[in-house]
Amino acid sequence: MAPTDFCSGVQNDNLIEITVTGRTSGRPISLPIWFALDGNTLYLIPVKGSETEWYKNVLKTPTIQLSAHGKTLTTSARLLTNEAQLDQVLERFRDKYGRNVKSYYPKYDVAVEVPLE
Repeated sequence: MAPTDFCSGVQNDNLIEITVTGRTSGRPISLPIWFALDGNTLYLIPVKGSETEWYKNVLKTPTIQLSAHGKTLTTSARLLTNEAQLDQVLERFRDKYGRNVKSYYPKYDVAVEVPLE
Protein backbone atom coordinates (compact mmCIF):
# COMPACT_ATOMS: atom_id res chain seq x y z
CA MET A 1 0.00 0.00 0.00
CA ALA A 2 1.23 3.51 -0.77
CA PRO A 3 2.07 5.58 2.31
CA THR A 4 -0.06 8.46 1.03
CA ASP A 5 -3.09 6.15 1.00
CA PHE A 6 -2.39 5.26 4.63
CA CYS A 7 -1.97 8.94 5.60
CA SER A 8 -5.21 10.01 4.00
CA GLY A 9 -7.01 7.09 5.63
CA VAL A 10 -6.03 8.15 9.17
CA GLN A 11 -6.14 11.92 8.68
CA ASN A 12 -9.24 12.39 10.86
CA ASP A 13 -8.75 9.47 13.26
CA ASN A 14 -7.83 9.77 16.93
CA LEU A 15 -6.50 6.24 17.40
CA ILE A 16 -4.28 3.96 15.42
CA GLU A 17 -3.25 0.41 16.17
CA ILE A 18 0.45 -0.25 16.49
CA THR A 19 2.15 -3.62 16.52
CA VAL A 20 5.64 -4.00 17.95
CA THR A 21 7.86 -7.02 18.59
CA GLY A 22 8.15 -8.13 22.20
CA ARG A 23 11.74 -7.61 23.32
CA THR A 24 11.91 -10.90 25.24
CA SER A 25 9.13 -12.99 23.71
CA GLY A 26 9.73 -12.00 20.08
CA ARG A 27 5.95 -12.11 19.59
CA PRO A 28 3.88 -9.34 18.01
CA ILE A 29 2.11 -7.08 20.50
CA SER A 30 -0.72 -4.82 19.28
CA LEU A 31 -2.39 -1.91 21.03
CA PRO A 32 -4.35 1.24 20.21
CA ILE A 33 -2.58 4.54 20.70
CA TRP A 34 -3.06 8.26 20.07
CA PHE A 35 -0.99 9.78 17.30
CA ALA A 36 -0.34 13.04 15.52
CA LEU A 37 0.27 13.27 11.81
CA ASP A 38 2.46 15.89 10.14
CA GLY A 39 2.69 15.40 6.40
CA ASN A 40 4.12 11.91 5.86
CA THR A 41 5.34 11.55 9.44
CA LEU A 42 3.38 10.06 12.30
CA TYR A 43 4.27 10.83 15.93
CA LEU A 44 3.56 8.72 19.01
CA ILE A 45 3.98 9.55 22.68
CA PRO A 46 4.37 6.65 25.13
CA VAL A 47 2.07 7.27 28.12
CA LYS A 48 4.77 6.46 30.70
CA GLY A 49 7.61 7.85 28.62
CA SER A 50 10.75 5.72 28.44
CA GLU A 51 9.22 3.34 31.01
CA THR A 52 6.38 2.35 28.65
CA GLU A 53 6.59 -1.31 27.66
CA TRP A 54 5.85 -0.84 23.95
CA TYR A 55 8.53 1.89 23.82
CA LYS A 56 11.09 -0.50 25.33
CA ASN A 57 10.14 -2.99 22.63
CA VAL A 58 10.67 -0.39 19.87
CA LEU A 59 13.99 0.50 21.47
CA LYS A 60 15.15 -3.07 20.87
CA THR A 61 13.38 -3.64 17.52
CA PRO A 62 12.47 -0.38 15.74
CA THR A 63 10.23 -2.04 13.17
CA ILE A 64 6.64 -1.01 13.80
CA GLN A 65 3.41 -1.90 12.07
CA LEU A 66 0.56 0.62 11.84
CA SER A 67 -3.02 -0.46 11.19
CA ALA A 68 -6.21 1.49 10.55
CA HIS A 69 -9.33 0.94 8.46
CA GLY A 70 -8.11 -2.47 7.33
CA LYS A 71 -4.87 -1.02 5.96
CA THR A 72 -1.46 -1.91 7.32
CA LEU A 73 1.92 -0.26 6.92
CA THR A 74 5.23 -1.62 8.26
CA THR A 75 8.10 0.83 8.71
CA SER A 76 10.96 1.75 11.05
CA ALA A 77 10.46 4.01 14.04
CA ARG A 78 12.90 6.69 15.14
CA LEU A 79 13.19 7.48 18.82
CA LEU A 80 13.18 11.13 19.86
CA THR A 81 14.75 12.36 23.11
CA ASN A 82 15.88 15.87 22.21
CA GLU A 83 13.88 18.45 24.19
CA ALA A 84 13.28 20.72 21.19
CA GLN A 85 11.95 17.78 19.15
CA LEU A 86 9.75 16.67 22.08
CA ASP A 87 8.31 20.20 22.34
CA GLN A 88 7.39 20.10 18.65
CA VAL A 89 5.71 16.69 19.02
CA LEU A 90 3.78 17.86 22.07
CA GLU A 91 2.57 20.89 20.14
CA ARG A 92 1.23 18.61 17.38
CA PHE A 93 -0.63 16.58 20.01
CA ARG A 94 -2.02 19.78 21.57
CA ASP A 95 -3.31 20.91 18.18
CA LYS A 96 -5.10 17.59 17.76
CA TYR A 97 -6.22 16.63 21.28
CA GLY A 98 -6.32 19.93 23.21
CA ARG A 99 -4.02 22.17 25.20
CA ASN A 100 -3.99 20.00 28.36
CA VAL A 101 -2.76 16.89 26.54
CA LYS A 102 0.53 16.86 28.46
CA SER A 103 -1.39 15.98 31.64
CA TYR A 104 -2.08 12.56 30.08
CA TYR A 105 1.65 11.85 29.89
CA PRO A 106 3.08 11.87 33.44
CA LYS A 107 6.62 11.15 32.23
CA TYR A 108 7.23 12.95 28.97
CA ASP A 109 10.86 12.21 28.15
CA VAL A 110 10.58 10.47 24.77
CA ALA A 111 8.49 10.34 21.61
CA VAL A 112 8.51 8.15 18.53
CA GLU A 113 8.66 9.38 14.94
CA VAL A 114 7.36 7.05 12.25
CA PRO A 115 8.09 8.01 8.64
CA LEU A 116 5.31 6.96 6.29
CA GLU A 117 7.30 7.15 3.08
